[in-house]
Amino acid sequence: MGDKIYKIMDEYKSDYEVKTNLVMPKMSKVIMLNDNYTTMEFVVSILQNIFRKNVSEARYIMLKIHNEGQGICGIYPYDIALSKANEARELSKQAGYPLRILVEYE
Repeated sequence: MGDKIYKIMDEYKSDYEVKTNLVMPKMSKVIMLNDNYTTMEFVVSILQNIFRKNVSEARYIMLKIHNEGQGICGIYPYDIALSKANEARELSKQAGYPLRILVEYE
């Protein structure tokens, strides 16, 4: 009887076998642009609190933004990148800074 059950289960498996195809999400860069009004301290704060950078990483990225005109805050799946960029824009708007942040596919 046990062999009969296994045979039926094997037939069931082959009749309803489902194939899945996982696709990795497209990654996107969050890029912060330099301006002459947003303070360096505020940029470091945004990098630490929203993008979860430690102090040295945040200062390094802030100086890159300041010296080169832009810097990458992080690389995330598109939805997360957009969410983090919107959160940073909203905080800068509330603080009265014209911080510009872009999201672009990598």
